[in-house]
Amino acid sequence: MKSSEVPLIKLTTPATFVALTLVIAVIAQPQTAVWRPPAKRSDALKVLVVTGGHDYDASFYSLFEGYDDLSAVVNPHPSAFQNDFRKRVEVLVLYDSIQELEPDKQRNLREFVESGKGLVVLHHAICDSVTWPWWYQDVVGGRWLFQPDAGKPATTYKHDEDILARPVGQHPITRGISSFRIWDETYKGLWISPAVKVLLETDHPGSDGPLVWISPYEKSRVVYIQLGHDRNAHLNPHYRSLVRNAILWSAGRLK
Repeated sequence: MKSSEVPLIKLTTPATFVALTLVIAVIAQPQTAVWRPPAKRSDALKVLVVTGGHDYDASFYSLFEGYDDLSAVVNPHPSAFQNDFRKRVEVLVLYDSIQELEPDKQRNLREFVESGKGLVVLHHAICDSVTWPWWYQDVVGGRWLFQPDAGKPATTYKHDEDILARPVGQHPITRGISSFRIWDETYKGLWISPAVKVLLETDHPGSDGPLVWISPYEKSRVVYIQLGHDRNAHLNPHYRSLVRNAILWSAGRLK
């Protein structure tokens, strides 16, 4: 095509012509005010999301968008837990993988959990603080085994599996969620406390069975969701509902 020639846009229907005209009209309008998204509610739940130690798809952040009742910020390691965060956070969501924390960070994390605030642990965050018994036994109710321990083999995983998940009993976190299929990663050989309450399970041979549980910890509401490896899970509507419901329930806002 010569530089003096102008490419032609083929308008096949009147609707196409109208749509194109509207787009051009909108773009051509002068912007008189700065664009801003809809405001959050004044009582929006303050959520702290902690990442680090494991890569993940950017689609993960979409789990916290589109809700006017959630106000989430991300604070990755190594800055996470450096200070007392009880006054500015109502729910802590973990999507990190840090096997051991420094003593001062352990103290800040423990003070938050013991204050009765909400805690939601997602997917690979089951690898957190595996040498801290209070954390994995009392709080989370589960632990990744990086090596054989007490007669149990090391934990294994497998990517890209078709998992059939089904609710166990009735609970606000799984309300409105029936059995569903999800393309995700399986974990096998986790240490799981016999005191957890399982809310979602699977018969997949690459899994231990429990996919979502409530920990036995009594001072705060703690939820673990094993699902959530990549965008196939992050964008799955059932998974999105689970995460949102878990956050609201852990804060006492879902009855």
